[in-house]
Amino acid sequence: MIRPGEPTVEELMARIAALQAENRQLTERVVKLEEELALARLHRFAPKSEKHIDRLFNEAEQVADEDDAGGEDGGVVDLPDTGFASAGKPEGKKRGRKPLPEHLPRERVEYDLTDDQKACPCCLHQMHRMGEAVTEQLHIEVKAKVLQNVRFKYACRHCDRTGINTPVVIAPMPAQPLPGSIATASTLAFALVHKYVDGTPLYRLAQAFERAGVPVSRGALGHWVIGSSEKHLSRIYDALKLRLRSQPLIHGDETTVQVLKEKDREATSTSFMWAYRSGEDSHEPIVLLDYQPGRGQIYPQAFLGDYRGILMSDGYSAWRTLAGATHLGCMAHSRRRFVDALKARKKGGGPPEQALKFFEQLYRIESQARSEKPDIAAGTDKDETQADCIRRFRQQHSVPILNALKAWLDDITPKVLPDSKIGDAVSYTLNQWEYLTRYTEDGRMPIDNNLLERDIRIFATGRKSWLFSDTVDGARASAVVYSLMLTCRACDIEPLAYMRHVLSELPQRATDADITDLLPFNFPKAAAA
Repeated sequence: MIRPGEPTVEELMARIAALQAENRQLTERVVKLEEELALARLHRFAPKSEKHIDRLFNEAEQVADEDDAGGEDGGVVDLPDTGFASAGKPEGKKRGRKPLPEHLPRERVEYDLTDDQKACPCCLHQMHRMGEAVTEQLHIEVKAKVLQNVRFKYACRHCDRTGINTPVVIAPMPAQPLPGSIATASTLAFALVHKYVDGTPLYRLAQAFERAGVPVSRGALGHWVIGSSEKHLSRIYDALKLRLRSQPLIHGDETTVQVLKEKDREATSTSFMWAYRSGEDSHEPIVLLDYQPGRGQIYPQAFLGDYRGILMSDGYSAWRTLAGATHLGCMAHSRRRFVDALKARKKGGGPPEQALKFFEQLYRIESQARSEKPDIAAGTDKDETQADCIRRFRQQHSVPILNALKAWLDDITPKVLPDSKIGDAVSYTLNQWEYLTRYTEDGRMPIDNNLLERDIRIFATGRKSWLFSDTVDGARASAVVYSLMLTCRACDIEPLAYMRHVLSELPQRATDADITDLLPFNFPKAAAA
């Protein structure tokens, strides 16, 4: 008998079900917040390396971990045997001091004994010189000097005597990078390299000039940067942009930048540097940054136009709106999510560890594929290209690993919490699967976007020093100069020598003149040395 006002059994069961559902949601939220807290602590205090080191457990710890994660991973999955040789222990780096470069000039500093020291301490006879002991030291001097540009004037004495208007002719001098400025091409190159290669903010560069006894204001340095970019270096940038669009493969990514004075925007607004790079095997290495106020799809569309080649990017949807391109996904982005999932676990092992074994094998195969030599059929026209060789190797070894990874992901999906780090990693990888695995179809395609991310790291490191750009013109100038510096790095040429050369040459050439010889990949490396 149910008393009036008391809940029925059905109502109690409904309340219990509701409380259980709420408890389950709160438990999942606690797990998510604990993972985010663990990752935040690691991001702040732990090393940033993503290298995966196999953990060694004793038997008791291993059994405990398997019991703890038994319902989550369903056991360890063995990688398929494709005949790929297991990786040996990598050779360690040779220790010891490297010899000083041979191309540096040598200056002999001789030390001799005095005449009384040349007497033999044993018999007092005169000793003879039998050889010499030579040691080398690195000596660096940074010197500044003032160039006095003396232009001789000529006038006609006859015209002066006869009262005719006397013409005065002044000897011309080469056009300067910034007319009216005290900075030569070498000085501009020095300032640009210190800011954009060494990451020195302009205020610290001004302090360095001050210590050298040459007071140069921060504002003047800013004018040097913007003036060099707008008047000259932008011509190189535009030429490189046209070359990049004709490349068969382009890497794309974006990173943040802050601009304080931008029209109709607050100083705390986030802007972006969009980054583009040619492939690793390109004969014309190009790296370009493009400043834009937002992260919308219109920016890569405007920069690349109707690009029809291969485009490597992360999972950001703006890149995928380029309809004419063949899109690739970044395997490193997928792997990175499993690394975060592993770091967020209270104990090692489990599904993240299993997933990383798949990725580790894929990257071992990729490293070997790049070093494989193509088959050459003597006397025939069926020689295998390097791209064909890489594709064949991937089809033999990478595809079976990818198939096993896909089956493992499908199996584990219903066993993980969707809002957890491992759930996010599994979901991302499955959603991007078509793009992540497409690299196996063409030997020209890269497995990840790490090539461009390493270039962006140079910009990100400098950003930690200078923090923001004051104006939009400064941000655009930074994009141009960073592009040239990163392209010099990709071409393996010395940026100071290159910048000194182009800032001396460009003022002498008309706006519509051919500047192909001034592009970084055409700059002789001998000159850079």
